[in-house]
Amino acid sequence: MIKGLNRLSTLKSIMVNSENTKGLCVGCLSTSAFNGLCNFCQADLPVNRWHCHCCALPLAHSSDRHLCGDCLKSSPPFDRSLIPWRYQYPVDSMISRYKYNGQRKFARPLIAGFADYLESTFQDCSDSKPDTLIPSPMLPARRRERGFNQARDIAESLGLALNIPVGSDIVRRVCKVQAQRGLDREARLANMRGVFEVCKAVPERVAIVDDVVTTGATVRVLASVLREAGAQEIQVWALARTPG
Repeated sequence: MIKGLNRLSTLKSIMVNSENTKGLCVGCLSTSAFNGLCNFCQADLPVNRWHCHCCALPLAHSSDRHLCGDCLKSSPPFDRSLIPWRYQYPVDSMISRYKYNGQRKFARPLIAGFADYLESTFQDCSDSKPDTLIPSPMLPARRRERGFNQARDIAESLGLALNIPVGSDIVRRVCKVQAQRGLDREARLANMRGVFEVCKAVPERVAIVDDVVTTGATVRVLASVLREAGAQEIQVWALARTPG
C-alpha cells in the first residue's frame, strides 16, 4: 500500500521521475504497476462515491441526484461536476507533488483514471459530452514561475483521450488576486471578481478543467463569465474535490 508519500527519499523521487521507471508504482515502487499505480495503491485512492450531483461535494450518504445545501441555497452557474476522487490522502499528496514540484509521474495515474471514469460516464450518454475543454487559466507570470499550467496539462491529456478539442485561449486571467488558500467561499468569490476575460467565441457546451475544486468559488466565477459569453451547458471536471 501507499506508505508515506511525504517521506519518500530523494533517491526514490529521482527513480519515480526517471523515464526508465515507467513500470514502477509511484506510491510504493512496486514493479507491478499499470499507469503508474499498483493494484494495492489504486485501491487506496479515496473515491468520491457519494456526492452532490451539481458541485460534486462529498456527502455522507448515497446521493445519485441529490444536491448539497450550498447548491440548494445558491444554484451554481454550471450544470454538473465530474470529479472522481476526494482531496484526501494519498490523492492530495500526489497532486501536490505534481503541482508544486513538477513531478508529473504522480499525476499520470490520476489523469489516466480520470479519462477512464469519463469514458464510462459518457458511454451511454455521448450527447452530454462537451464540445470544448477550457482549462482554468493562469497568469503568464505564474505559469513561468511554475513552469506549466496543471489545468491545461490535464485538459490536453483528457482531450486527447476523449477526442475533445481544448480551448486554452478562450478565456484568460487578467489580474492577480490574494492567495485563495485559507479563504472561505464568500471571500474567494469576492477575491475572484473581474479576474477572467473571454477572448474568443465560446462554444455552447463546455467543460471547465482544473486539478482540484476546493470551495468552488473559482469555477463559479469562471462559469459565470462563460455563461454570459454564450455557453449553454457547462460542466466542471477536476481530479479531486475537497470535502466540506
